[in-house]
This record gives sequence, structure tokens and C-alpha cells, in this order.
Amino acid sequence: MQTTLPARWEQLTTPIVSDETCRTETLRQLTELYTGSGRHYHTLTHVQDLLQTIDEYANNLQDVAVVQLAAWFHDAIYNPLHSDNEAKSAELAREFLRHSQWPAERQERVVLLIERTQDHTQPQPQDSDLHFFLDADLQVLGRPEADYWQYARQIHQEYRLVPDVLYRRGRRKVLEKLLAVPQLYRTATFRDKLQDAARRNLQAELQAWEQGGLA
Repeated sequence: MQTTLPARWEQLTTPIVSDETCRTETLRQLTELYTGSGRHYHTLTHVQDLLQTIDEYANNLQDVAVVQLAAWFHDAIYNPLHSDNEAKSAELAREFLRHSQWPAERQERVVLLIERTQDHTQPQPQDSDLHFFLDADLQVLGRPEADYWQYARQIHQEYRLVPDVLYRRGRRKVLEKLLAVPQLYRTATFRDKLQDAARRNLQAELQAWEQGGLA
């Protein structure tokens, strides 16, 4: 039986933050954020997908709890019209961890993972957990074609307030930037499994926008 997200939250955070009220209130806040009316891809389903991937590769990680907590918070703040979502999401995590007994170094590791999701195409520190987290966050790009197109449409819905002519231009720039990266995935595991499919999916979406938009 699949563990529910609230149960997973309790299992993860009880050893980290002893204050039950703080844990409960933070879960309520995160749930409210991820289920907002403007969310279509950046939802609790995405969080759950990340957590399941972390479970699958837990033996390869240096600090599983840090990566799990980063997954919970990394898209908590998501406004498509703003550029500081990752910084604000990281600040939420930092505020929660102020109630913990974790050392500052471990708290800042969570913050780092969240902040680094701002731009997956930029050079990153040599940090195996960070590289895994970034790859897991991008695994949708290499999913089967139907799943990828669902993702592409969900992202478009999240930008519904942006005129199509502007969205098309911006989305094409994003796709071109991703396609220009020599290695989309930083770990051999994800690269071997997903990179070829991801490039095909990205190229197909780029072509669709060049021909007028998504079907």
C-alpha cells in the first residue's frame, strides 16, 4: 500500500522538528500552496513523484532526509510571473528548519538544493545529492511521449495569464536553452535512461511552437 503524503511528512519531519504544531501547520501551508487554483504541474503529484524517485535511489544518496525535505519545499512558492520562486521556497524551508535540532550545515544543504533548481542549465557544485535532485526534478522531460505532452500542456496552463504570443516566445527560449546543454542530466543513471528521450521530446515541442502551438 502506498504511504499517503501526510504520513510521509510525519515520518520524515517528526525526528527533525519535535513541535507537532509546527509540523502540522507547515504541512497545512504546503498543501494549500501546492493545491492552489493556478497549479497544474507544480502540484503535490510532482512532489510525490520526486519522493518516489528518492525512495528508489535512496541507497545512492549521502543524506536522504535532506533530499526529501528539499523535494517537499522546492516548488512551494510558484508564481510564473516572478523570478524569485526558488529563493522564497528556500526561505520557507529555512524557517521550518529553525525549529529543528539540525546543525546549520545540514539546514543550508536543504536550502542549496532548492535554490539550485532555479536554472538547471547552469554549472553546479560537485555534489552528488544535488546532481541527483536536479536530475530527478527534470525526469519528466524524458518520460514517454504522452506524459511529456501532458506536462507541456500543464506548464502552458500555469502561464495562462501570459498572452500566447509572449508565452510562445518565452517557451521557445527555454526549450532551446535546454537543448543547447551538452548533458541534460548530470548523473549517469538518469542520463542513460532519459537523455535521448528528453531531447526528442524537447525538440518535438519546439517544433510544435514553431508551427503555431500545442495541439
